[in-house]
Order: sequence, then C-alpha cells, then structure tokens
Amino acid sequence: MAQKKKEQATVLMQQEIAPGIYDCRIRTGLARESAPGQFITVYPRDKSTLLPRPISICEVNKEEETLRIVYRVAGKGTAEFSGYRAGDTIDILGVLGNGFPLDKVNKDQTAFLMGGGIGVPPILELAKQLDCNKKIIVGYRDSSCFLREDFEKNGDLYIATEDGSVGTAGNVMDAIRENALKADIIYACGPMPMLRAIKDYALEADIPAYISLEERMACGVGACLGCVCTTKNVDTHSHVHNARICTDGPVFEAREVEI
Repeated sequence: MAQKKKEQATVLMQQEIAPGIYDCRIRTGLARESAPGQFITVYPRDKSTLLPRPISICEVNKEEETLRIVYRVAGKGTAEFSGYRAGDTIDILGVLGNGFPLDKVNKDQTAFLMGGGIGVPPILELAKQLDCNKKIIVGYRDSSCFLREDFEKNGDLYIATEDGSVGTAGNVMDAIRENALKADIIYACGPMPMLRAIKDYALEADIPAYISLEERMACGVGACLGCVCTTKNVDTHSHVHNARICTDGPVFEAREVEI
C-alpha cells in the first residue's frame, strides 16, 4: 500500500449529476498511486466540522494527475464540498485503504462488478482496469442512473431500480436472477444488506467475492478503531478478531468477514 500523504488539491470541475449526487474532478499527485477501490479523505474548511470525510475514488488519470470523486451530500461536510468550484483548493489525505485485487480473475473468465447506491462510483475505475468478461450490475433508487454512460463503455451493463423505472425492478440480486447471469468471481461495493446477499450468493455458488465495506470512518488511518468489523483472523493491532475497515480494507474477501 502506498504511503499516506496530506496535500492540497485543486478542483478542476464539479457538477450535480443526480439529485444530491456530485461529480468532482481534482488535480493531485496522489493520482499516480491510486488504485480501484481505494479512497481519500477530504478536510472541510469549516473547523467546527472536525473530521475529514472519506470519499471513494471513482476514476484515475495518472498521466494528467487527476482523480474523479462522485459523492452524495449527506451532511455538513459534504454540503460544503458541493459548493466548491473550478480553481478552489482542498486539503486531502491519501491514498487510503486496500483496493480491489485485479489479479484474481483471468482474461477468459467472467466477473460480476456490482455497485449499489453511493457504492456505484468505485466500480467504474475497476471496470476500466479489469481485463476479463465484465458484467456490470448496478442498483439505484430511481431513474437517476448516474454514471450509466461511463459503465456502458466498459462492460455489459445491467441496471436495477427500486421503483422499477429502469431495468430490473428490485435490487442487484434480482437483476442477476432476471437475466440468468453467471460469473467466476464477484467484486462489489454498496450498503450492508446488499453485501450480505452477495456473500450468501457467492458461498452458495462457491465463487470468490471481494466486497468493499461502506462504513462511517473517523480518522481514516486506523488509529481510532472506529470502523472495525469482525473477521476470521486476529488483528495484529488490537489482537482480537477485528479488522479496521479503513486500513485492512475497505475491500475484503467475503469469507474473511462477518457481516
């Protein structure tokens, strides 16, 4: 894992691409070390908002040294971020976490790339970098299917919506069943109920599943133990069956964690 570094990034552009969902591109040297599934933390300017906010990396351009982050406004910190415009500077820390392993699938195999809600954005860079047969299965609340055109360029796209307005009516597992899809491996990011269902499916199908755990984080660097999950293995830091999602994860093989 790359060494963590705090630096000042420059906002290149930002726009709202769905209700409450913002698409932001920033210039930062951290792009050179970024991989699919990793994240950065962004520091609010408002000092009454004490902790930085973790935001997943959506896209990476190493040559231009840019990162794309797509996030939902969920509180005071992200509401502040949504007001940033081109030319503004922001303090960030990165690159954080362990991302998706790209070497677990062969070129002739099929992978499910599954995202739900705000777990959809980190699937895009993964789709761009994986070299295999890709079935991208993403779930949304309604017809505001952000990043849809980006996904269509990088694999076979299947959409599920809770209100049935686009694609399969239901969730990502319903989309798998409706389209009779099969895969050799799963990569996924999304809310916990979705990841539990994916883990159960992977165990039943006897295929590996690498899941990125969405979790509230405080420090983002493993010091506070505010984002632990129960694992099969003993953590070398706390000496119990816990793992720190921000440093040991956020990506885990599903069999390794209890969710």
